[in-house]
Amino acid sequence: MNKATNFHSGQYQKATTGAFFENINPATGKKICNVESSSEDDVNKAIKSAIAGFKIWSKMPATERGRILRRAADLLRARNEEIAKIEVEDVGKPISEAIEVDVMTGADALEYFGGIAPSIHGDHYDLGNTFAFTRREPLGVCAGIGAWNYPIQIACWKSAPALACGNTMVFKPAELTPRSALILAEVLKEAGVPDGVFNVVQGNGEVGQMLTNHPGIQKVSLTGEVETGKKVMAASAATLKHVTLELGGKSPLIICEDADINEAVNGAMMANFYTQGEICSNGTRVYVAEAVKDEFLEKLIAKTQKLVIGNPADMKTQVGALISKEHFEKVAGYIELGKQEARLLFGGRRYVSDDPEIAGGYFMEPTIFETDMEDARIVKEEIFGPVMTVLPFKTEEEAIEKANNTIYGLAAGVFTSNLQRAHRMVNALQAGMCWVNNYNVTPMEVPFGPYKQSGLGRENGLATIEAYTQLKTVYIEMNKVDSPY
Repeated sequence: MNKATNFHSGQYQKATTGAFFENINPATGKKICNVESSSEDDVNKAIKSAIAGFKIWSKMPATERGRILRRAADLLRARNEEIAKIEVEDVGKPISEAIEVDVMTGADALEYFGGIAPSIHGDHYDLGNTFAFTRREPLGVCAGIGAWNYPIQIACWKSAPALACGNTMVFKPAELTPRSALILAEVLKEAGVPDGVFNVVQGNGEVGQMLTNHPGIQKVSLTGEVETGKKVMAASAATLKHVTLELGGKSPLIICEDADINEAVNGAMMANFYTQGEICSNGTRVYVAEAVKDEFLEKLIAKTQKLVIGNPADMKTQVGALISKEHFEKVAGYIELGKQEARLLFGGRRYVSDDPEIAGGYFMEPTIFETDMEDARIVKEEIFGPVMTVLPFKTEEEAIEKANNTIYGLAAGVFTSNLQRAHRMVNALQAGMCWVNNYNVTPMEVPFGPYKQSGLGRENGLATIEAYTQLKTVYIEMNKVDSPY
């Protein structure tokens, strides 16, 4: 793919602006391809395509919609290696992750919601000699705005439930990862999705604003930053669009004194260093009981030292490159700030490889800080990189109070061997997704979503059906009208 462009009306479409931006491989710093920027006319055409597709798709039997989506899941899996390589080039993540997680979890979404589609239904209400019933109906044209850390997964997480419910979608990939959504468009078309049902428009935040402002869009689903989410919600309010926002976080991970320390170390590393720390739900505030803190840190540092940083295309690599030069500089800036606010225990330097192929890449060592300063910026602000901060606590109550002291509420985790304590703590944590003795596990069947300023709504699971349908109530009178006139 020597360039990335738009896809609507069932085929690739050249953007009309004549402008483009470069897609850069973060592991090499070199250009992959040019990406065409969409104009307002391009966006309008994509939405017009989606409106036409809706007339066909929404009337199709749900069993047929489900069959097509399940077929698309099989086709996506068949192209796993091809798509995983694209994700590695665009994102900089290790191929070992992309080939096991990214494409496969996207296919899981298509398969799961394809299976759910025929069972979407309303309810019947017996009112004596008369009755009423409800219908779950599609919303119409939905806009999906993706993030760059899991491009194909996010495109599937948004489109699969939307399409299963009978909606159509115009999807805007993140600027930094423009290509895999186009592969999804190809796969859906090959599976039998009618023209116009899934469309792709390329561009920056202005293109996203065109979607959120457009009266032809009934719903916006965004995965992105908190400030972006607030703008999307404000823009959507003008036409009262339905909104799902999966935004950022500064999630807590609590390690109790009775936890299996080896397991807790594994969990903390998964919560901080997977995908170079570029995961919105990451547990970057690691609260460790004082009684086991030294043992935890010793084992954590020993294991972190063994992580393999390097070429993301190598199956042995465990830590790849940060997404861009700008993001690398942001993460590096927080690390320099952290050196003033906290004690640097490990890492904190740019990794420079001897391999000339990746010498210009944006690699950062996994970094571990220790502090007891709750108001430190590295404790309060989302860094979105491989930067963990370990903080102490004495009592369960103290851990909960500190964990909840944040504007965010996306996720949280607890490691403990005490079942009663586990339930007690997760009940008290102000987060939409809580894990006990694990972290960052998101099965397709389980709803995933935020509290507080981390966003609104849920993705995955049956809860998503409500997000992509509207409820119609129908009252059927079986008697004569009881009229006083």
